[in-house]
Amino acid sequence: MAALQKVRNWSKFLIAVVGIALFAFIAEELVRSISYRETETRQRIGSVYGNNISLQEFNDLVDEYQEVLKVTNPAMGNLSDEQMHQVREQVWNTYIQNQVIAHEAEKLGLQVTDKELQQIIQSGSHQRLTQTLFVNDKGQFDYQQLKQFLSQYNDVMNNADIPAEQKEQFATIYKYWKFIEKSIRQELLSEKYSTLLATSMISNQIIAKQNFEARTASSDVALAAVPYTSIKDGDVKVSDDDLKAKYDELKELFVNPQELREIKYINVAVKASKEDIKNLEGEMDGYAAQLAEGVAPATVVRDSKSTVAYSPLPVSKRALPNDIAAELDSLSEGTQKGPYYYAADNTLNIIRLISKVSRPDSVEIQQIVVPGTDQAAAEKSADSIMTALDNGAVIDSVAVKYGNTSPKMWVTSAEYEGRPMDDNIKDLYKLITTAAVGSVNKITQEGQPIRIIKICGNRNIETKYDVAVIKTPRSFSKDTYNKAFNDFSSFLAGKNAVDIEAGAVKAGYMVEKEVLSSTSYKVANVGSTRETLRWIFSEDTKVGDVSPLYECGNNDNLLCVMLTKVTKKGYYPWDDEQVKRYLTDAVLRDKKAEKIMAQMNGVKDLAAAGKVAGAVTDTLRNVSFSQSAYVNKFSAPEPALTGSITAQKQGTFKAGIKGNAAVYAYQVLAVNKQKGAKFDKKTEEAQLEQMATYNIFQSGILIQDLLKKADVKDNRYLFY
Repeated sequence: MAALQKVRNWSKFLIAVVGIALFAFIAEELVRSISYRETETRQRIGSVYGNNISLQEFNDLVDEYQEVLKVTNPAMGNLSDEQMHQVREQVWNTYIQNQVIAHEAEKLGLQVTDKELQQIIQSGSHQRLTQTLFVNDKGQFDYQQLKQFLSQYNDVMNNADIPAEQKEQFATIYKYWKFIEKSIRQELLSEKYSTLLATSMISNQIIAKQNFEARTASSDVALAAVPYTSIKDGDVKVSDDDLKAKYDELKELFVNPQELREIKYINVAVKASKEDIKNLEGEMDGYAAQLAEGVAPATVVRDSKSTVAYSPLPVSKRALPNDIAAELDSLSEGTQKGPYYYAADNTLNIIRLISKVSRPDSVEIQQIVVPGTDQAAAEKSADSIMTALDNGAVIDSVAVKYGNTSPKMWVTSAEYEGRPMDDNIKDLYKLITTAAVGSVNKITQEGQPIRIIKICGNRNIETKYDVAVIKTPRSFSKDTYNKAFNDFSSFLAGKNAVDIEAGAVKAGYMVEKEVLSSTSYKVANVGSTRETLRWIFSEDTKVGDVSPLYECGNNDNLLCVMLTKVTKKGYYPWDDEQVKRYLTDAVLRDKKAEKIMAQMNGVKDLAAAGKVAGAVTDTLRNVSFSQSAYVNKFSAPEPALTGSITAQKQGTFKAGIKGNAAVYAYQVLAVNKQKGAKFDKKTEEAQLEQMATYNIFQSGILIQDLLKKADVKDNRYLFY
């Protein structure tokens, strides 16, 4: 009993302890959950229909597309910032459009089945298939080539004896094919959706008849026009109420699909001083002397920190900068040029041409990776393989015996030109590019399995160059950069936006203006300005704020930004500078038109219209919907005049037609009928349906409308 009473006495304390522990556990989970959500939110690059896409997902799509570019353009090296921006832009736009189409297709029950996709691939009927690697000599898609590759893929990837580079090549081609397959599926879905909408665009006999008559008839008219310029702007009053009323009428013209931020900025591009240039020229003279004296070109090029690395194998002109390639044919073997200045890329250059050789651009090979428990066993097997092949055995059969698939593959110079290579890679490509067609070669390399390589064929024999290139930017020294930084910092210190703009010119700086959107990827056309963009679009940045001094570009630019205006997503306000200017012009035109139309009121014929103050006369020929009215005297297209004229009979007089440049009066002199034209209901209806489909799809109206509904959010500026 005493023990029980003791437990009772402690029960409240125990409950409190358990409660605290439970609360601590819940609180810990809550904090962890909140932290996870915050991290996940920070990694969102955007959304469509409220569905988020993470930074990792988007980067995976970008990487996938880059791999495709490498397969389709083997000569492509590392992409520049500009090219990477274009890649991301294309990937983003494709992703968003595919999401929009998929969203609409799902509502309609549209889909592309695996069976449909397979039928398209087997038939080779899709245009994308002819752009793949699986084509015959006529450039047509070859399904059997694809089938053979896919059957070999798993064997190659699961074979431990296959070299890593061969597996990588197979993996790259496989990823490329999966991208093509995915793209075809997306395009088929888009075609289904487009076809469904297009078939809903129907015409009827009445509209078809009207279209035929408008298309095959044209009118000649005599014209009297009173231009708006005949009335001075000062004679017309325009109030804010007038502008607001016009704004409400034309509001859809002023849609702003994304937030805009207007900035003023000072960009200081740091350049080499005279002393920097003199020092660099002295260094280049030294490198030129070393090359002329026969010092190993690889050593000299490496020591110079040239932007063009020395290749131990001869390279084609494609692997070299255009300006260097252009100089090669003017040099003899064993001679050099430079140092010389090339202004287009601000570099000092030296070129030494060591030799010229003829080499194939592409070589077709088959190879066997020789198995063996140790080096001695592998050597023995390699000798047996070489003997069998020398005696006429077929390499495919020998390969199977030794656990290889030995598919034929083309090796191109783009795989090694302009890229770093160790001795193993150099020896391998040297063998491939110099061995005779039909020869069978054994290659043994340290740390690599023995390989038997048969040269099956080659193509595109071209001149290649053993050349040492020293290309060095004429860049500034650290002291020069520090001086520019300190001078700019001193100028900015303690100043607000007004002070900076007022004192810039006197201090030797230029203030410039730019309007940026969230899809902008650089400020002031300077690279590496992501941090600057983040500051510009931060919720904490207010109009009038001055940014920190940013070091950007290729560490050669100093940038300071002032936020001057924010335009929110939605509609531009009526008093926006450009909108107000547009509205003012429109209201002036309306009010001037009212005055001129009042003057024309009661005019009964063209002669009387021509006597109205400011009137000019003209004649228009062959006005129709296919050749609309264009008044040369005002350099103005006049669709309202076209619509009015084409509805009138010969001899008709009309006045008070409000156009873009004037108010018009006209008399129809003649209505011309197209000779031999006969109305065909089916042809005319088909033409109208085709025009309607074009207006919806080709003009981009449909996709723009769908994008508005998709509520696309784009935060890429936070990451790139």
